[in-house]
Amino acid sequence: MNVKQKTIKAPVSVSGTGLHTGESVTMTFNPAPENHGYKFRRVDIDGSPVIDADVDNVTDTSRGTTISQNGASVSTIEHVLAALVGLELDNILIDLDGPETPIMDGSSIQFVDAIKDVGFDEQEADREYYHIPYNIHYSEPDRKVEMVAMPLDDYRFTCMVDYNSQVLGSQHASISTISEFNKEIASCRTFCFLHELEMLLKHDLIKGGDLNNAIVVVDKDVDDEELAHLAKIFNRKDIKVAPQGILNNIELRHQNEPARHKLLDMIGDLALVGVPLRGHIMAARPGHAANVAFAKKIKTLIKKERSRKHVKIYDPNAKPVYDTVQIMNILPHRQPFLMVDKVLELTTKRPVKSTVLKNLFILIV
Repeated sequence: MNVKQKTIKAPVSVSGTGLHTGESVTMTFNPAPENHGYKFRRVDIDGSPVIDADVDNVTDTSRGTTISQNGASVSTIEHVLAALVGLELDNILIDLDGPETPIMDGSSIQFVDAIKDVGFDEQEADREYYHIPYNIHYSEPDRKVEMVAMPLDDYRFTCMVDYNSQVLGSQHASISTISEFNKEIASCRTFCFLHELEMLLKHDLIKGGDLNNAIVVVDKDVDDEELAHLAKIFNRKDIKVAPQGILNNIELRHQNEPARHKLLDMIGDLALVGVPLRGHIMAARPGHAANVAFAKKIKTLIKKERSRKHVKIYDPNAKPVYDTVQIMNILPHRQPFLMVDKVLELTTKRPVKSTVLKNLFILIV
């Protein structure tokens, strides 16, 4: 049985702060028609330009995934797209009154919960999956990144992260089907190392950063003075290092929450391929740049296959529009100067187009 496309029943909004810009933003998920896909609309800009959630529109992957089109851009889109894929939605128009999606708690769960509250609407058109036809590989040897997409009649993910950290160690996360996303992956928050946090703060790069929306891994010795400084920056009474090697601002929702969040990012970034996938995605040490490069590789393959499908196949033995005798009644030419032997197809609209057949005889002596 064919699976139908799906949108939402009514608009629903969430509000929060952009992680990097620090700007307050309201984001509204709107129902969209069949074959619309995922699109963002910047309602704060004249003309409300629309940006397709397409890997060809990615312009930055340094601190999240940014897409740009029609003179506008939207940053940190991966958590939002992961929520849409996890809910198996096909057609959504996302309105934003700022340049970045709200970070919320650093995961996808609040987007998932908001959308589930309004419910889903099944549409008439069939959902068209792209089935991974054979193993597709991507690697970055210098970063020890390895990714592969393998044939499977489902959407399965396996992810491994390893940052040479005594705190994190090597972590694995997986889901056997995309329907497990909401329970196992959606609530997993972004993370950073303490030395990264300090660098970002120093360069004023996380203006909307808060200890409520990220797991901070303590990867170096830290004294009470430094912890007191961080507490002051984030308006906290006290900050300490928890036994798990993270700041005690939050508790882990899963022992391998960082690996699960990397899997979440991967699902969101691969949504930029533009069609729902069927396959098993395995990745070691993925990041936004690698995810996007891998998505481009898959999309290139899809384009090639679609272009081949558009090549029309003709049966030379089928009854033609005009056969050789009819053509000779129209044209003064005769063999061997008759340039056309059969007219297979002829349009009636202008400009007139035709498909013709010429038989070639090769004599080998």
